[in-house]
Amino acid sequence: MASASGGQREKVVLAYSGGLDTSVAVKWINETYNMDVVAYTCDLGQGQDIEAIRQKALRTGAIDAIAEDARNLFVDYFAFPSLAAGALYEGKYPLATALGRPLIAQLMVRVAREHGATAVAHGCTGKGNDQVRFDVTFQTLAPDLKIIAPVREWKWTRTQELEFAAKHGIEVEATKKSIFSTDQNLWGRSIEAGILEDPWVEPPPETFQWTADPATAPDQAEEVEITFDRGRPVGLNGRELDGVELINELNAIAGRHGVGRIDHIENRLVGIKSREIYEAPAAVVLHEAHREIEFLTLSKESLRFKTQVSQTYADLIYNGLWFSQLHQDLMAFTVSNQQYVSGTARIKLFKGHAQIVGRKSEHSLYRHELATYEEGDQYDASAALGFIKIHGLGQTTQAKHQLLTGEGSRRLELPSIIPPSRAE
Repeated sequence: MASASGGQREKVVLAYSGGLDTSVAVKWINETYNMDVVAYTCDLGQGQDIEAIRQKALRTGAIDAIAEDARNLFVDYFAFPSLAAGALYEGKYPLATALGRPLIAQLMVRVAREHGATAVAHGCTGKGNDQVRFDVTFQTLAPDLKIIAPVREWKWTRTQELEFAAKHGIEVEATKKSIFSTDQNLWGRSIEAGILEDPWVEPPPETFQWTADPATAPDQAEEVEITFDRGRPVGLNGRELDGVELINELNAIAGRHGVGRIDHIENRLVGIKSREIYEAPAAVVLHEAHREIEFLTLSKESLRFKTQVSQTYADLIYNGLWFSQLHQDLMAFTVSNQQYVSGTARIKLFKGHAQIVGRKSEHSLYRHELATYEEGDQYDASAALGFIKIHGLGQTTQAKHQLLTGEGSRRLELPSIIPPSRAE
């Protein structure tokens, strides 16, 4: 795409990881769209040298390359809010990759505006969830920008990509022997493809990088104390830490005890089931600890309703709808719901397990004087008889007039939801 005046080429901001797909995409975009590429890389705690990646983007053919540290943004505005919301997709996945995508897309829109770009690009395939997360965010925040998805468009095999890279002198580390597809940030690591596509096969040892094999993890358990303030972690083992430091330390501690492995048959947004392996030591421990402080400080009714909110919140994140009014509404509820969720949880880590062994809070609704059976009991047991009668009145009335009569024993014939194929 040349400019209307026939001068400089239009620009596209590419989410650049330095891997095979995005390295090949730089030259492919040049040739296919006649556009200049501005490469964008941000550090979400994936453990890579983003300056080295930036330099590689320039060597690969990008006219400019931006690399920035977004770890604090990621933790403060994405990871910890999702923790406060109790967002675990299908009760298992802490949503590490899903949380990172809307932030990367938002930052790419900012870079596109700064560079006068007319398009944005990413390296997602046409089979996964990430294409949805990127595209929906771009369409929401910058509907005027064209979206280019080279991997989705070219439909090449890995071998064809490597051949294109070799032909154009593009430096890549990937080989045809690469067995897994991985992604990671501070909040977790995802592993898929290769032998893992068979859900019967146990993940081989090389699948894992952050967690020790529970069988060979230390024989001595280790306890950690995590302090929360209004639903957010603020301290580890009595030390006040910022979010990035806390997650990094807890990843290391829990990981060496084999805590944080997740094996999930996952329902993807695009309509297929996939087998996903995750490593998320800190996220797993923090969700367990946070939930225990909620048990201590939230009322029964608030806990029940929060469970529904947590599922909706997780689905919303997974489905790429971070920048929605529903999310704003759910966050408003979460902030109010978490105002008394402060305290400390003590977790024992041992051979792949994270077990709650203690919790305390100044706002605790657990009152010893009401719960104890020993001296000092202030619970009025004489009120129980009247409560029991009123509580069971609906059930006993129905039993008397319906369930325990002859009418109540009739076999119920249920209609089918499938009508006959021909009209009667």
